[in-house]
Amino acid sequence: MIAIEVHLAADAAATMRRDVRAGLSTDPKELAPKYFYDERGSQLFEQITELPEYYPTRAERSILAERSEEIVAAAGKPQTLVELGSGSAAKTRHLLSAMQDAGCLQTYVPVDISEEITHETAEALVGEYPGLAVRGLVCDFEHDLERIPEGHGGRLIAFLGGTIGNLYPAARRDFLTRLAGLMDPDDRLLLGTDLVKAHNRLEAAYDDASGVTAEFNKNVLAVLNRELGADFDLDAFEHVALYDAEEGRMDIRLRSLEEQTIRLEGLEMDVSFAHGEEMRTEISSKFTYEQLTRVYGEAGLAISGWFTDADCDYALSLARPS
Repeated sequence: MIAIEVHLAADAAATMRRDVRAGLSTDPKELAPKYFYDERGSQLFEQITELPEYYPTRAERSILAERSEEIVAAAGKPQTLVELGSGSAAKTRHLLSAMQDAGCLQTYVPVDISEEITHETAEALVGEYPGLAVRGLVCDFEHDLERIPEGHGGRLIAFLGGTIGNLYPAARRDFLTRLAGLMDPDDRLLLGTDLVKAHNRLEAAYDDASGVTAEFNKNVLAVLNRELGADFDLDAFEHVALYDAEEGRMDIRLRSLEEQTIRLEGLEMDVSFAHGEEMRTEISSKFTYEQLTRVYGEAGLAISGWFTDADCDYALSLARPS
């Protein structure tokens, strides 16, 4: 059985205009990382996940491949798997298979912004897992968490890929607090987080030798050129990726190589950049077990399981309402 609800904003273009205008009016200037992901940006990110320097995807995949059975058992053999930002559910199949082997799999709830991918994934999964019910949600999960359906027999809510690290601390706390408020006592959150490590390894992961991460970062300017009638010259900016030890996060920016003024026709707005001025495009926070314990505690959650890859580069943690 497949049932998919669509709850997309009536005018995504208006939301983009509002976001970009606000971001370009702050100091420092900032763009929301969700605007990386047009078709070209998604292709580039797939390339990034295969780079030798970029370990997070491989590490998370290895944990799921090797320890999904443990995760499902520690989560109390939930009957429903909810996945925020589900995409093609490539990694999640390890969890679905473990739930099937444990005899508890009943429902999968993919939550994603792409209606096409959600339909394709649902069709594929009901063929792979006989008897599986798919209740998809097409929405912006940051704003539509409360639309997640209730479950019977416990839910495992998976938020993978380290995406939680892209939120600033206050937004992260609010997001996790909302999640905690939706969770029943037998529900569990499975959260993917990158761990603190040597700065050179972190910086290499976000500034690879072949330049794919730089192209991915600059692609957001191409998106603004196309969608908002901007005239960014991509060659007039350079990719910057540095670890901020004080904040415990990677800070990804684009640095203007000259003094320039950009016209965004769709916003009827001119934006000036000084030579050397930087515009933030993404943050990616890194965690220790102790830090994550505090993050959960602030949101009304408590760690109930901890799973890392062999090199302890990355962690999947289970959390329950505290």
